[in-house]
Amino acid sequence: MSVNVIVAKTKYDCEHLLGQFVDESHYDILIEEDTDCYKIPPCDAVTKATCETECEDCPSGANEATIAFKFRKNFFTNKEQKQAYLGLRDAAAPSQNRGLAAGPKGEKCLNRDWVNEFQLQVLDLFAKIPESTIEFDIADEVALLREKFSNTESPRGLVWLSAKIKKDEFVFENWLESVLKMSPADRKASALNVEKKYISDTTYANQVFSGIAGWFDRYPRIPYGRATAYTQNNFDKFKMAFPFLQSLNRGFRELLPLRWQAQRSAADRIDASFLVPGTVFTTITVNKNFQTACHRDAGDFSDGLSNLLVLSNDGKYTGGYLVFPEYRIAVNVRPGDLLLVNNHEIIHGNTPIVAEEGSERISLVCYFREKMLELGSKEYEDIRFQYVEARRKNKEHPLWRPLWNGVSENMWNQQEWYDFLRDTGGEEMLNKYHPQEKEKISTLEDLFE
Repeated sequence: MSVNVIVAKTKYDCEHLLGQFVDESHYDILIEEDTDCYKIPPCDAVTKATCETECEDCPSGANEATIAFKFRKNFFTNKEQKQAYLGLRDAAAPSQNRGLAAGPKGEKCLNRDWVNEFQLQVLDLFAKIPESTIEFDIADEVALLREKFSNTESPRGLVWLSAKIKKDEFVFENWLESVLKMSPADRKASALNVEKKYISDTTYANQVFSGIAGWFDRYPRIPYGRATAYTQNNFDKFKMAFPFLQSLNRGFRELLPLRWQAQRSAADRIDASFLVPGTVFTTITVNKNFQTACHRDAGDFSDGLSNLLVLSNDGKYTGGYLVFPEYRIAVNVRPGDLLLVNNHEIIHGNTPIVAEEGSERISLVCYFREKMLELGSKEYEDIRFQYVEARRKNKEHPLWRPLWNGVSENMWNQQEWYDFLRDTGGEEMLNKYHPQEKEKISTLEDLFE
């Protein structure tokens, strides 16, 4: 079967579309057949999908080095699709953690007001501006920020803490008027206090149906590699998707062997317990009837490639085209199709999804999380979890307090952790992951010889 080939000649500046929804006005070409699409080649010698010249900028002859996407119709079997739908659809739960992809925000988030971009720009200005700046300059700069950002929605997804604001009767504009009269040092201190006291340190987005399956890396509040909650609680169900995900791995290997091999090499560096068996994927994002706004993906392995796949209970929906506004191209990905796509470099978003009552469009993005490379073995990460839990539950611990999550600053470089790891995982594991502790002990022994 023939494959259409497109090599982009123009790339449009679409940064202004980040966080915004797209529609049919944002594309000129709709892809519905097998197609390979390439970004603008890095050199003038490359004018088509294949190139006889091999150079450092384009080691694979323009193919994999400049790939935008590869699309194949009807790649997955009906059985694979059905099992994957049953195995993954429940991973998509109400979420406010999708940032720009969730689209323009409503007036409030959980009854809290959003911190707009003007307010954040003012706080940034006061915290960073040199103390030698004269008062007139400050007021003038604030006026310029107001003109540029007033009532502009911020992509940072921060909200005001309504209870504290109400208690202190804090009003941003009143505060702003007062701090303009302060010295630079006092103004800076006041701005930092506002950020700390009145703005939540959790980021939010519009509520959508989205979730993750598979495995995840460490996070400040969850400082250990682990299975996602869905995978941990529904592993037998999750396993139903393995044949589908293994077919995806096969398609990736066959269509983009160099990108696949780079991801395979990375996957071989982590514990196999953190991988979907028979694949180079650690993590699956699952969305249900979710029209994503324009965004770039983050967290996926940069030398590999991402993908977009669609499942459905009945296919009774229209729309949901994946649009690449920078290239004026859209792809109609239907259930069973395979789309390998450079999502972390190319801005993309969906057109509106119109579904009949009860119809579900489940979209998947399967990828290798780059930060998984920072993890130790599954056993080591499990011991980190046990350590956090032991601290959290220990009411005799000096740091314990109600609702404490067991995490504290610099906890992984303290003797308490070294002793726990030695007692739980053994001396060999301590030496492997914390060789500096072994060196310290050796130095002390030498000192007292």
